[in-house]
Amino acid sequence: MDVTEAIAARRSVRGFLDTPVDPALLHDLAIKASRAATGGNLQPWHIAIVQGEPLARLKATMAAKLATGEAETPAYDVYPKDLTAPYRDRRYTVGEAMYAHLGIPRDDKTARRDWFARNFEFFGAPAAYFCTVDRRMGPPQWSDLGMYLQNLMLLAVEAGLATCPQECWAMYPETVGTFLEIREDRMLFCGMAIGYEDKSARVNALRTERADEAEWLTTIR
Repeated sequence: MDVTEAIAARRSVRGFLDTPVDPALLHDLAIKASRAATGGNLQPWHIAIVQGEPLARLKATMAAKLATGEAETPAYDVYPKDLTAPYRDRRYTVGEAMYAHLGIPRDDKTARRDWFARNFEFFGAPAAYFCTVDRRMGPPQWSDLGMYLQNLMLLAVEAGLATCPQECWAMYPETVGTFLEIREDRMLFCGMAIGYEDKSARVNALRTERADEAEWLTTIR
């Protein structure tokens, strides 16, 4: 598989088989991804791999919190509060497309809430990564995290695995921080489900669109 093929194949998968992933493979992918570009060679990412009994324990903890409606102060705003077009429209469109694949109508708030809760089960994936960063780091270093995570996702594709990056975990920074024993000087950025795709899951038929290049690409000669 070449890079072009890996980029085209990568997508957020929201239905996984419970087939275990070799811990050595997860470790190898994390190490290889660290060749990501990083300004000043700061390498600001801190990665935790979670699977097996600890993962089951985290899922149980989150299920209990969601059942009681317990909330926490998010680590950061996943989306700007004043999101405007075209970004707001793209977010709305992909959300509606996903629920259409699931057969969940817009007015079924309970079903939509239950589906969102599956984020905190890693959509059935048998393993996960968590990414944290030193609180002193700024936007340039956060972009480094994105480059590391993109490397990780493309390497997963090459290895026959699927992923779903999940910023939703930033909604529960205290729970995840306690679970991972994150130092006070570091903050949670995101989680990532990883495993083998369940190709029978309807939601995995979703393919997101990309904006026409005229909206975002400029060539100056």
